[in-house]
Amino acid sequence: MLLKMYLPIFLLLYLMVAFVLPSWRVYKSTGINPVTFKNTGNAHDYIGAVMKVLIGLLVVAVLFFSFSPYLYQYLVPIRYFESQLVKAIGLVLIHLSLIWLMIAQYQMHQSWRIGIDEVNKTELVTHGLFSRSRNPIFLGMIGSVAGLFLILPNALLFAVAVTTYIVIQVQIRLEEQFLMNMHGAAYQRYKQKVRRMI
Repeated sequence: MLLKMYLPIFLLLYLMVAFVLPSWRVYKSTGINPVTFKNTGNAHDYIGAVMKVLIGLLVVAVLFFSFSPYLYQYLVPIRYFESQLVKAIGLVLIHLSLIWLMIAQYQMHQSWRIGIDEVNKTELVTHGLFSRSRNPIFLGMIGSVAGLFLILPNALLFAVAVTTYIVIQVQIRLEEQFLMNMHGAAYQRYKQKVRRMI
């Protein structure tokens, strides 16, 4: 019962911390809208649209679990993974991932963007968590979705977790090409020293 009340609150907090607050902070300090996805239909913007759908499906899964056991059954729970130990691992993972995300976003400062900003030049961030992973925010997002699947193992969240991983890997490669074009040799040296994920 406690988990049913806590998960919607956590998910709201997560969305605020992962997307809303850092976007508001960057906009307030720079006047730049950090959300760069548009509706042009190119690969970058298509990924943005898919990410919105994936977030929506996460919300649906949590709301069904918390408020409608009947509807939750339609998400096809995977009974094999349902255990207190697996749930505990998932809970630890979502909280560690949230803390990781908060630190990485703080370290990005004004360079924080949702998507690729081709208009405003940003600094190449290589310190803190970025000295261990070239994509710590994406790593935190993958950990969060994986953790949520462990807490609520069902077919929908399994599909969301796999799709999230694939979409993030594609987005990373688009961003790598962009950063190479923007920062040149500095980014090439950074790539040689720091791994893509961890």
